[in-house]
Amino acid sequence: MSPRLPKPARAVLAAAALWLCAGATAQAATLSVTVLAKDGQPLSDAVVIVEPANPGNKARLAPVQAEIQQEKLQFSPKVSVLPLGSRVVFSNLDRYDHHVRGLPAGLAGLNASPDSGFALMLPARVEGKPPASATETLNQAGPMQLGCHLHGSMRGSIYVADSPWVVKTNEQGVATVVDLPEGAAQVRLWSPQQMVEQPATPVTIGPSTTLQVPTTIRQPRRRS
Repeated sequence: MSPRLPKPARAVLAAAALWLCAGATAQAATLSVTVLAKDGQPLSDAVVIVEPANPGNKARLAPVQAEIQQEKLQFSPKVSVLPLGSRVVFSNLDRYDHHVRGLPAGLAGLNASPDSGFALMLPARVEGKPPASATETLNQAGPMQLGCHLHGSMRGSIYVADSPWVVKTNEQGVATVVDLPEGAAQVRLWSPQQMVEQPATPVTIGPSTTLQVPTTIRQPRRRS
């Protein structure tokens, strides 16, 4: 039978356990960000990037395998947020040929070399057979634009995240970022609709924090 600790020692141990629990709880903060378009309405498919001033030993997300389909002259999903190193299967569900061109988005794409990114050809779907597909690995962090040389109106985006605190807004314009360290942080936004980068928004993150971010980004046109 183990000897019983004296009361002072037990009190010290109990206090230490409470301090450790409090420290663990402090690290499990949540930030809910509502992004508004230029018209004041919720902006969906905007990417929210939270950058804590003291990130500590932030865990990197494990790569995943995802699928992006081409159907009815659209990329689906239109905007994806995926961890660095993920593998993406592109599939053509239409009955005509498609092309996939992936390049860094924004100014980085304008200055990209001809051999940067990737290019795929996906033949038309044939009745009774699986759709044509090809796989690419995402090895460069940041936003990427998707297009089809055969159909210029087709546009899609992938945000390749090298941080666990990158989330896409839902239909209500809300992105909920979890497991954040408490304290000072900056919130950056990226949207395929933006012409120039939005200024970062400072925020102090508590256990449960909400933030509303107005932008000058126009609502995307909805296709039927």
